[in-house]
Amino acid sequence: MDHTNDKAVVLGLSGGVDSATAALRLQREGFSVTGVFLANGDASDEDARAAAQRLGIDYRRVDMTELLEREVIAPFCRDFCAGSTPIPCINCNERVKFKLLFAVADEIGARWVATGHYAVMRTLPNGEAALYKSPALNDQSYMLYRLRPEWLPRLRFPLGDVPDKSETRALAAQSGLSAAKKPDSMEICFIACGDHGDFIESRGQTPPPGEFVDEQGNVLGTHRGIHRYTVGQRRGLGIAAEGRLYVKEIDAARNRVVLTLTDPKSAELAARDVVWLDRSLQFCTSFHAFVRIRHSRMQYPATVYPTESGARVVFDAPARAPSPGQSAVFYASDGRVLGGGFIE
Repeated sequence: MDHTNDKAVVLGLSGGVDSATAALRLQREGFSVTGVFLANGDASDEDARAAAQRLGIDYRRVDMTELLEREVIAPFCRDFCAGSTPIPCINCNERVKFKLLFAVADEIGARWVATGHYAVMRTLPNGEAALYKSPALNDQSYMLYRLRPEWLPRLRFPLGDVPDKSETRALAAQSGLSAAKKPDSMEICFIACGDHGDFIESRGQTPPPGEFVDEQGNVLGTHRGIHRYTVGQRRGLGIAAEGRLYVKEIDAARNRVVLTLTDPKSAELAARDVVWLDRSLQFCTSFHAFVRIRHSRMQYPATVYPTESGARVVFDAPARAPSPGQSAVFYASDGRVLGGGFIE
């Protein structure tokens, strides 16, 4: 489709302070904003509607219930029950949120799609669009690495240059947006109870209790189901020992959780289903990068070896507890997101 309206933007509008302030910033840049609330079931869109009314922008409610269940929630539960630790927001951004926002943009002929994520888009000297990490403490580029390359030239992140969320709240307050005082949203939007184990069990998917064992296979106790544990976890184990215990491995085949007295670290990892935002790198023998293995600011210098099935990552120094199912995301020294994949 020919996106003829260069000043029209479709914005994901949740009703929280980030998306409301993003709408305000887009308005101040002269954009015509259409706010889109992505609804899961009968979720209330009262705050999103109020923000749209306050700002005087067009508003739409789009149901994502079926797509979210199929593409995010069901795989999330399945993967946890198989002993891995998925991050649902990564799959949601690729398969649900941005997919639906771009569908609305194409429908109304808007060139741009925007969200309140803390990330930065830049244009490279060759004219290509590139994703970069934000200076914000809550940089969210890790969650966005799987966005389709064809989407990148049409993305805007109005809060990308904001170094601290307190500034976002201050701008919202100055503009009379009620979202300024709204608490931050929960990490996983579809788990109202805040406990992923309880959520999985509420759907009738309950892996049975099994054995806690040490590295030699000695039985230490009984776990509550492998869906409640992740590699590197040290809280909530309920096992007495001579020192602090950590989860070293989830052995789904034998329904065991392996514990260790040593903080688990890995010298390397394998990543599957790699997305290359810098497409030239997949043809390299190797390249050096800074690698994030979870949603935090911690980065590990490493050498990345592209393979037919994904990539092999060899850390300069061992990294703490890479967890299967989470993502390894590769960054250049200037903060550009080069690509990433799911940890095997």
